[in-house]
Amino acid sequence: MKISVLESGSWGTALSISLAKRGHEVTLHSLHSSRSQILYDTHENPRLPGVTLPDTITFTDGLSGVETAGAVLVVTPSIAVRETAKSLRGLVREDAVIVSAAKGIERGSSMRMSEIIAQEVGGAERIAVLSGPSHAEEVARGIPTGCVAASVSESAALLVQDMLMSSDFRVYTSSDVIGVELCGALKNVIAICSGICMGLGFGDNSNAMMMTRGLNEMANLCAALGGRKETSAGLAGVGDLFVTCTSRHSRNRTAGMYIGQGMSAEEATAKVGAIVEGYYATASALELSRKAGVEMPIAEELGKILFEGKSPRVATLDLMSRARRTENGESWLDGQ
Repeated sequence: MKISVLESGSWGTALSISLAKRGHEVTLHSLHSSRSQILYDTHENPRLPGVTLPDTITFTDGLSGVETAGAVLVVTPSIAVRETAKSLRGLVREDAVIVSAAKGIERGSSMRMSEIIAQEVGGAERIAVLSGPSHAEEVARGIPTGCVAASVSESAALLVQDMLMSSDFRVYTSSDVIGVELCGALKNVIAICSGICMGLGFGDNSNAMMMTRGLNEMANLCAALGGRKETSAGLAGVGDLFVTCTSRHSRNRTAGMYIGQGMSAEEATAKVGAIVEGYYATASALELSRKAGVEMPIAEELGKILFEGKSPRVATLDLMSRARRTENGESWLDGQ
């Protein structure tokens, strides 16, 4: 299959390598710079040191070749998805599948990435989303990885599954687009909190509590917005949450660590040197939680840290000092 990947960041490059190994005709597009010449000359992406790109990948600036692709992968930061989708309007083949591999929620509109693409390009039934625990640094090296391809269309999900499945990249399908996308965005919020715990010098107990209670917030919001709670227990939920909260590759965890060590949010994200998706997702998650009437105390405290300059130690104390309750909000008489 002829496939266009937009664009040539670390994740887009990793997916291009995986697709090329499967024998697809892959074009890797650099939309906002002249990186394609560097990729062509060196067959390396500076963000993936030590990884050699296959000779079969075509490198280009702009959108040349998108119009003939059978599948188009949108692999930009979430804040660039709308701009990218607009550029595809009227250009993508009507029978082409569009795959969103971006993880985020648009601030202001509170729209998921697939919703933005559907609004700008049209055809929700041909859009799929790809999510799960998948650091580019490992996918590019062929380290075994599992993801989820979700779509309202079974045929679109199955096409993505078949397109990507290999001996080192396993893909499951799902019809829960809402749950898969929300989990992919919300886990970045909790990963910043996990990093803050590390930066404050807390231990494994603290991180386990943060991840578990954060997962509960994710699951509750997903369910309130039409997703399935069980999705939070799968690869797109707990799987991606675990890897993002514990891996040295995680930008969100790293940014949180810097904040816990005393940096401001602006200083921390600047030091990371790349997009920290959880920073943007926090504001969007809070917008969604308030609209849905879902309590998200961890996200609320993170919002105060990121946007109001609240001390992480004070935020931790406030979370630990909340009123007593049962773990899942149940009554002692439930089920009796």
